[in-house]
Amino acid sequence: MSQTFFFYDLETSGLSGRHDRVMQFAGQRTDMNLQPVGEPVNVLVALNDDTLPSPDALMVTGISPQQTVADGYTEAQFADMLLNEIFTEDTIAVGFNNIRFDDEFVRHLFWRNFRDPYEWSWRDGRSRWDLLDVVRMTRALRPEGIVWPVVDGKPSNRLELMTKENGIDHMKAHDALSDVEALIDVTRLLRDKQPQLYEYLLKMRDKNEVKKLVNLDNKHPFVYTSGRFDAEFHKTTVAFPLTSGKNGNVVVYDLRIDPTPFIDADSKELAKKMYATWEERQAEGFISLPVKEMQYNRAPAVAPLSVLEREDGWSRIGLDKAMIENHRKILLSAPHFAENIRTLFENKPEYKKDPDAEAQLYDGFLNDADRMRVLSVGSANEATLSDLHPEFQDERLSPLLLHYKARNYPRSLSADESAAWEKWRVEHLQKQLPGFMKSMERISRQDLNDKQQFIMQELQLWLESVAPIDGGDDSAPD
Repeated sequence: MSQTFFFYDLETSGLSGRHDRVMQFAGQRTDMNLQPVGEPVNVLVALNDDTLPSPDALMVTGISPQQTVADGYTEAQFADMLLNEIFTEDTIAVGFNNIRFDDEFVRHLFWRNFRDPYEWSWRDGRSRWDLLDVVRMTRALRPEGIVWPVVDGKPSNRLELMTKENGIDHMKAHDALSDVEALIDVTRLLRDKQPQLYEYLLKMRDKNEVKKLVNLDNKHPFVYTSGRFDAEFHKTTVAFPLTSGKNGNVVVYDLRIDPTPFIDADSKELAKKMYATWEERQAEGFISLPVKEMQYNRAPAVAPLSVLEREDGWSRIGLDKAMIENHRKILLSAPHFAENIRTLFENKPEYKKDPDAEAQLYDGFLNDADRMRVLSVGSANEATLSDLHPEFQDERLSPLLLHYKARNYPRSLSADESAAWEKWRVEHLQKQLPGFMKSMERISRQDLNDKQQFIMQELQLWLESVAPIDGGDDSAPD
């Protein structure tokens, strides 16, 4: 099979891939020349009765829970559609901030629904690419031919502004299919105006290509574009491979910053800077630790220093060769600093474990036996699920199975399982209720248009239909 792109976008019930849900999925396959292949995909996914969506999110998307239930796939049906029809062999999955946002929703969807959460993005010629950092690096290094948005004197790379400034039709921003169509047009713009950089960054979605440029065996400074860096310099800096990170990744140092204040700091001082609270970072004189972990498999936007060898290459990102070389030499003269940073990342404090198995995807990999059991669950129908009782070794999987059956195949539940699910469901809704009500009350005081007022009414009805909680309805806004 020849390679194809599949451009996709999600509208979701909130911002957390772990806890929130996909409500709309849209996408379009294209060939490698960005010409459409087949018809666009635009589907809803039914919201389950254990979820209170973010009112703020729905004010933007305009999708009601009731609409998803009436017209949407179950999560299990949607997961099968993604695996069998969308993320097929040799597909490059493409989005706009998808690697940090949309892909996380897809992974957790597969995790909840007993499908492999990782293989869809790498096996059998599959890969993924994120256009957000491609846009950022193009703006930083090769801006010619494209009109770049500025808001209140500051650069902005929002998709709806990119399309507006460059005369691209994008009538329904934050509608998934409209966003996909706009993204394909922006991709054509990047390719047509800066084809060399476009082709280079497409190649760099391969982690092995990234490792050729950024590695600890042959350390060289490189150009790096990331949302972590300053907007003043187009989110771009020159970085240096410093030490190893977790899972075979690399920790890099931002050579924009003089290492002198950090190299002789002890581990406690470094940790205090690295894990400083937001309030501590706002204090006068605070200097954050200019290191970050770069993940090879996240299609980072990286390039050799040679891309800066043009009239304004260095000045566009506020750097010069002499400063970079000086800072590099300081780092090389202090190998103990790299070791301290390595230790810091190795001993990084663990986040408090989420008690919900659905949010524990990254708590560990399944062994081979459990992986086979997961596959058997995912391939079972409602009739066979009733009599399927796998002896999972991983403690996360038994509660996941209960939730999977209840949401997708409720008739497969025994009486005891139904009672256990209802207990969990009510407790889960009670946890969501305070934040939901706070948002509803705040939004109800705003000047809403007709569509937003309708969504608010639908949310109130959704609450009443799914949450048998004493006093829950009485506190809702009128």
